Amino acid sequence: MKGRKRVAILISGRGSNMAALIEAAKDPSYPAEIVAVISNRPGAPGLTRAREAGLVAEAIDHKAFASRSDFEAALEARLEAHVVDLVVLAGFMRLMTAAFVESWAGRMINIHPALLPAFPGLATHERALEAGVRLHGCTVHYVTPGMDEGPIIAQAAVPVLAGDTAAELGARVLRAEHKLYPAALARVARGEAPIVGERVEIASGDLLMNP
Repeated sequence: MKGRKRVAILISGRGSNMAALIEAAKDPSYPAEIVAVISNRPGAPGLTRAREAGLVAEAIDHKAFASRSDFEAALEARLEAHVVDLVVLAGFMRLMTAAFVESWAGRMINIHPALLPAFPGLATHERALEAGVRLHGCTVHYVTPGMDEGPIIAQAAVPVLAGDTAAELGARVLRAEHKLYPAALARVARGEAPIVGERVEIASGDLLMNP
């Protein structure tokens, strides 16, 4: 497929969402190609998974830099070297400076294990259970300087079942993530998720995905 968007995936751990994106991108008709996987942790298991899939996988150890901005300068250099169009965060556990985020405005996306704006931050499944919600899920959004505050691209909902533990609920959400993220990235790569004002403009009836 001509004109596929060039994507770098940033990870910090095992890269389960990365694996789902890699699998989706194997289809020649998929509108994005994975050109690099980059981790801030040299020992991240996801790097091995990416290499086994035949992809370029690199580590930029954030601990080797005196400041966040120095680390980001090194990361930016690698993204430029790979001629990246879109940056996809898949379990990348580093907060980025506003300057870096703004330089990738509208070109960097993240997946969060909750139905934003509910439960931003960490421990989302535990907090969902404590709150007694009946629906939980995941959200793909554009990255902005505010944590988990960017315009929402797509969401998937899962039920909260009686007797759920955080681990059981989390596993159900993760299965939904693995379907939602490739679909949302495809939407972005095709130019079907434009930001208008502070929201993503999407077709009526296409607000919620239920994988």
